[in-house]
Amino acid sequence: MTNFLYHHEASIGHQPGAHHPEAPARFTAVMKALSAPAFAPLSRHAAPQAEVDSLALVHPRPFVERILAAVPKRGTTAIDPDTVMSPGSGEAALRGAGAVVAAVDAVMTGVANNAFCAVRPPGHHAEPDRAMGFCLFNNVAVGALSARARHGVKRVAVVDFDVHHGNGTQAVAWDDEHFFFASTHQYPYYPGTGAREERGVGGNVVNVPLRAGSGSREFHAAMAGEILPALERFAPEILLISAGFDAHREDPLAQLQLVEDDYTWVTRELTRIAEEACQGRIVSVLEGGYNLDALGRSVAAHVGALMDA
Repeated sequence: MTNFLYHHEASIGHQPGAHHPEAPARFTAVMKALSAPAFAPLSRHAAPQAEVDSLALVHPRPFVERILAAVPKRGTTAIDPDTVMSPGSGEAALRGAGAVVAAVDAVMTGVANNAFCAVRPPGHHAEPDRAMGFCLFNNVAVGALSARARHGVKRVAVVDFDVHHGNGTQAVAWDDEHFFFASTHQYPYYPGTGAREERGVGGNVVNVPLRAGSGSREFHAAMAGEILPALERFAPEILLISAGFDAHREDPLAQLQLVEDDYTWVTRELTRIAEEACQGRIVSVLEGGYNLDALGRSVAAHVGALMDA
């Protein structure tokens, strides 16, 4: 079993401000957790910068050019009240998307069994023509569509267990019957999307909203009762995971009550389905998680389960 880890120190260069929750310390906490002896077998790789052509699979080229042109030479620039860029944000965002493209290449060619991309800024809120919610480019959607463009896959799937709904990924999948998107998330909550009635074209979108205060029981029921069976029926050729860990009970930005064992369980279930459907091909991409200790422990649980697959 070969498990890849993609990362780059450029992630630290994205600095949205001293009191911003999406802080460089998130990357440091993840890499510290993955420096434990248990993770020594990981094959570690520097994330390359994504080509504009790859980003343009999801985002119109003028939008990509506009975002990169807006990166400040000094100080910060706010795209919206939540989404702020610093001089290092452009490279960080390019390497975030580039990590996922490279990871998809690795699993599709059989060089890696699965891969985890420790990247920031996150991506799942970025819509094709709008950066928002801490996100500049939609890393996981770029990876999914690059699997098609570069490897001829038809059926791609993204499962998102971040506490916030991945509105950007849903927007990409919405009219594409061969792009499956499923999400558990706190609802109603930011960004306001993700109602159960949002089903995409032909039911390719599966949203299972969870009320504030929901914990392990509700999460397991949502996954085992709805999302996992739908994913099995879809039978993807590659599975990508939007791995947000802000549904943890210690996270300050929301009110779900998950613990590390929940991330271990859902990862094992997803790897089981991937083994049956697509020879185990999984690319997992870091999204949210804002309590540093809980983030480190949760990533360790998730990556540990990927390594056990």
